[in-house]
Amino acid sequence: MHMVNALVIRRNTQLAKTQKALRAAQYVRMSTDLQRYSIQNQAAAIAAYAQQRNLTIVRTYVDEGRSGVRINGRAGLIELIEDVQSGNADFDHVLVYDVSRWGRFQDVDESAHYEFVCKRSGVKVAYCAEQFDNDGSLLSSIVKNIKRVMAAEYSRELGVKVHAGHCRIAGLGYRVGGPLTFGLYREMVDEKQRSKGRLAKGECKALKTDRVRLRPGSEEEVAVVRWIFQQFVVERKTNIDIARKLNRANIANQHGRPWTDIMVHAILKNENYVGNLVYNRTSRRLGQKLTRNPHHIWIRNTAAVEPIVDRNLFARAQKIMAERYVVLSEDDMLRRLRLTLARKGKLSDGIIRNTAGLPSTQSYVKHFGSIRKAYALIGYKASRDCAWYDARQHWSDVLSSLAARVAEELRSDLGIQVDITDGPSLSLSRRRKIRFQVVRQLAKRGAKHAAQWRVHRPKPDDEVLVIPRLNAPNVEIQDYVLVAASGCPRYLTLSDSSLARHRAVRVETVDELIAEIKARFILANHVAPTKPTLKNKRRKRDRPKTRNGRARR
Repeated sequence: MHMVNALVIRRNTQLAKTQKALRAAQYVRMSTDLQRYSIQNQAAAIAAYAQQRNLTIVRTYVDEGRSGVRINGRAGLIELIEDVQSGNADFDHVLVYDVSRWGRFQDVDESAHYEFVCKRSGVKVAYCAEQFDNDGSLLSSIVKNIKRVMAAEYSRELGVKVHAGHCRIAGLGYRVGGPLTFGLYREMVDEKQRSKGRLAKGECKALKTDRVRLRPGSEEEVAVVRWIFQQFVVERKTNIDIARKLNRANIANQHGRPWTDIMVHAILKNENYVGNLVYNRTSRRLGQKLTRNPHHIWIRNTAAVEPIVDRNLFARAQKIMAERYVVLSEDDMLRRLRLTLARKGKLSDGIIRNTAGLPSTQSYVKHFGSIRKAYALIGYKASRDCAWYDARQHWSDVLSSLAARVAEELRSDLGIQVDITDGPSLSLSRRRKIRFQVVRQLAKRGAKHAAQWRVHRPKPDDEVLVIPRLNAPNVEIQDYVLVAASGCPRYLTLSDSSLARHRAVRVETVDELIAEIKARFILANHVAPTKPTLKNKRRKRDRPKTRNGRARR
């Protein structure tokens, strides 16, 4: 990277206006960390191209170890597009080594879109190592499109070859990627099966001829795994009960964290403990959605790992878990709900959730449209208002519409790239997230008590929570509250008097809400935090003060 940065003029460098047309930015990318010289080679070719055309490289955007199949995760390209769209770019040329470094997008129109964004803002994209000039002529347009197709096809063919190679290696009994569960570790072996040491977390094999095998962990870890199967099969304990016992005994999982029921379930389903190595159960091709593959294309080796759990015990565990998931007809669902009503005398979400053999409330809503309709089919009228279950789809549509409007305002006014995800939430560049969540007003415990709203924050990576608060009947939006999610507890109770304590801002209308969101992101982008000056700290007189604390020579 030293050669890349050496060719860059810093932001505070003042150039004459007549030279602005000669200012350029360079974008360099390498796909894997093993291509250690790729960035330098690209920078050298770009520097030669810039010198021939009297261009001055003033900015560098880098993506190291990032695939070009999609833009997600490519912070350098995302920042480049943001600077161009926002008008902050102080250059009018972008130099790229070739078409494939710009991206190997499977949809060539996506690659063309990002180039068009630059062109629309007056920034020309030039491919330095290509045999054509990107001047918009008929020949260059045809060749450029062919190059894009070739780049996409290269990634597709490479993905097919890599997947076939992984299947072959897994069929021989070697480990191919994927996280490890408790009680196992990875061992690197050479082509003659001689051990080359244990691989720690994050480490990988050094040579292409090396392979990775799974080995049982320590005696203590193996004993814990066997104890889990014994508790589940013989003692008939649930996953939650097993996790609680492990946590009470201060036994950490493979990550050094407390156990959960999902972690226990992963151990009970893992065939590695009986010596089997299974591969290709799921696949994700070229950044697409994760898909579950049919059983007949799974790769299974039955003697790849030293077994630590008896096969009969493992088979009994699989049978118990399989019997828990039963496909019921709608008539059978109503019959079980009617029997529960006869035993309990009433029905509620808690009763349905805690009754063994009864489907969840969500299952009844999915099959019958609402929990109230399911109650009506068995002749039961709940004392509690069930309108909230019926209105969930309505409020989901309201939040989706609100998220779409906020996203459009951020794109058009601030030039921020925004993706709408499930939740709904907005995923912004630089890993920022805005989550929208409507909350009901809790029933007042008395006339003197203030109105309260209960908020559940499901994911810890949100930056801002946008909370529409409903009025007392819970049929209309009363106001909107913005909360900085960092440092907030998972469950949050909001009242008018607690807003300041939670660093929350209340607004009345959607326009005020959008203005507040814009102000927050403008402030975050343009105001850098300052470090407090330490008192009683003397500066050495013989060392000149520089930005990075070291003397420049």
